[in-house]
Amino acid sequence: MKVLVVNCGSSSIKYQLFNMMDETVLAKGLVERIGLEGSVLTHQPDGKDKVVIQEDIPNHSVGIKLVLNALTDGKHGVITSMKEIVAIGHRVVHAGEKFADSVLITPDVMNALEECIDMAPLHNPPNILGINACAELMPGVPQVGVFDTAFHQTMPKHAFLYGLPYEAYEKYGLRRYGFHGTSHKYVSQQAAEIMDQHLTNLRIITCHLGNGASIAAIKYGRSIDTSMGFTPLEGLVMGTRSGEIDPAIIPYLMKKEGMTPDQIDSYLNKKSGVLGISGVSSDFRDIEGAADTGNERAQLAIDIFAYRVKKYIGSYVAAMGGVDAIVFTAGLGENSPDIRDKICNGLEFLGTRIDPAKNKIRGKAQEISVDGAKVKIFVIPTNEELVIARDTRVICGGLI
Repeated sequence: MKVLVVNCGSSSIKYQLFNMMDETVLAKGLVERIGLEGSVLTHQPDGKDKVVIQEDIPNHSVGIKLVLNALTDGKHGVITSMKEIVAIGHRVVHAGEKFADSVLITPDVMNALEECIDMAPLHNPPNILGINACAELMPGVPQVGVFDTAFHQTMPKHAFLYGLPYEAYEKYGLRRYGFHGTSHKYVSQQAAEIMDQHLTNLRIITCHLGNGASIAAIKYGRSIDTSMGFTPLEGLVMGTRSGEIDPAIIPYLMKKEGMTPDQIDSYLNKKSGVLGISGVSSDFRDIEGAADTGNERAQLAIDIFAYRVKKYIGSYVAAMGGVDAIVFTAGLGENSPDIRDKICNGLEFLGTRIDPAKNKIRGKAQEISVDGAKVKIFVIPTNEELVIARDTRVICGGLI
């Protein structure tokens, strides 16, 4: 059973082709600069050389067709025909309150995704384009939507509602939704396996730390709170996003700087975060390098980031009445021993401490807490694509 996983951005398509008999990746790749000059497909078949195809890619339909051609090519392909692809799984960012789990894509589901465009104007439209392109090129092949927000639909009302008039929730769905759900779900499951315990017996805090970052409190297998909110702007300080701020700052800045709503949105989403604080970069590798040479603002950006993560960990320990494991994942969480150490320094009161020798790892699943620690600390590489492929296999199992 071969499942194609597709993640469409506004000008890009990420993909992986899985053999679900053993969950191996047969090929993966990235289509970039769709609708722009210099569009390109980078295709990596398993066990073969990487292939770079430079071609005019005016839209997502052409991009998907190029992907399918690469997968079936006589030289660098990994399947003989598109008929070998029995199902397609799509990452979809926002489904509002409409879906609490992954679903088979139907006309009603597509209508629901259209209705959620206002909540995710940068993400849902390209997700929809990708689904339509696959339906056009592979008619009859079942497709599944796997939602960033779905895993967090178990949050109780007291965790997801804002302090706004209740009518704002009823009329516009203004509430915390949370994102990175597939990542939080996957690494919590992996942590439970490593601990040789059932997920329903554990309280786990998962830290998805990258250019976009979020934390989730997972109590007995269910997300009960998470740091991102109505949009991915809320929560932690991130690469270019401000994270949580006093709401009064927005009208204040708009008046002082003469900003329009679109300009303040760009200011908070693209010019803030560790980029705005450090003045160096949105990439933590650059910021850590600058801090090592004595750049005070770069060091300040790191300190602020680590402090905010630590605060969320502490608050989620309180929310769950304790914690059994803390998990670091995503680009920064998996690859920065210094950031992990800075975050965990001061959490010894929980009964945990990082082992400096174990913490030297990058991108490898391993416990990094000292032997015998009451609360385990793990590094676990995320694999959102595998979650999507697994959900697709389960949902489409009876259809193929």
